[in-house]
Amino acid sequence: MKATAQTFGETAVSEKGWLAVYADLIKARLTLLVLLTTLVGFYVGWDGPMNYARMFHTMLGTALVASGAAALNQLLEREHDARMRRTRNRPLPSGRLQPVTVMLFGGVCAVVGLVYLAVLVNLLTSVLGAITLVSYLFIYTPLKRVTWLNTAVGAIPGGLPPLMGWAAARGELDGGGWALFAILAFWQMPHFFAIAWIYRDEYAKAGFQMLPNVDPDGSRTGQQSVGHALALLAVSLCPFVFHLAGPIYLAGAVVLGAGYLWCAIQFARQLTMARARQLFFASILYLPLLLVLLVLDKAK
Repeated sequence: MKATAQTFGETAVSEKGWLAVYADLIKARLTLLVLLTTLVGFYVGWDGPMNYARMFHTMLGTALVASGAAALNQLLEREHDARMRRTRNRPLPSGRLQPVTVMLFGGVCAVVGLVYLAVLVNLLTSVLGAITLVSYLFIYTPLKRVTWLNTAVGAIPGGLPPLMGWAAARGELDGGGWALFAILAFWQMPHFFAIAWIYRDEYAKAGFQMLPNVDPDGSRTGQQSVGHALALLAVSLCPFVFHLAGPIYLAGAVVLGAGYLWCAIQFARQLTMARARQLFFASILYLPLLLVLLVLDKAK
């Protein structure tokens, strides 16, 4: 059975079309999340009649930067990805793409995206994109093999896309934009702790230093998840405090935040695969629902 499954997996990889291969290379689902949060940041930050041309330029430039970052990240981690079952079928470990191809593709996407943002949106958005790119590739990525604090460091580039959208809309950074950044940054922590717990053996095999690998009994992993979920509940109220959203958003943020916190508490109390998956799925539901509420109840 194992041999059959392995053969099936290899066949599936070999039969992938180029579109699917490049979708894997740019981490399409992650890039879509980046674009969604950037779009929300732009929409919430924009005052007056919507400038759809600027919105389009913001999204296209951000998509190029995000795609380049994802490709270059896989280039840097290709040897480690090959050791993990969940990542060994990515384009580089599977041999579908060669390192020089990925380097050129990722580099061109990233540079063109940053220049595009600087010229057609504004310099501030491009600078934030560059900070996201550099911190993701050259700080967060190598730290994954050094310390479990990489997760906290990775929350910085992960939280910057809505701030980029805000900067593209307003040309400045203020409390509202930083509130959106904080929401994304705190949301990521329980989300990634749940993933790290589920795949802790694979991460250890690949040489990644995740908190569950240095916390065998899971007590710190659970505490960190609860602490960040509680902080998220608090910062998620900021859009209402800053008059970016109305009472419907406020009520929804409280309910969603309480539900996310409850799942984190249950995970901390029962460090099982089932509770980790429950927390992971709660995180997947939480973010889009909160963003929809923010858009629908945007203050006029």
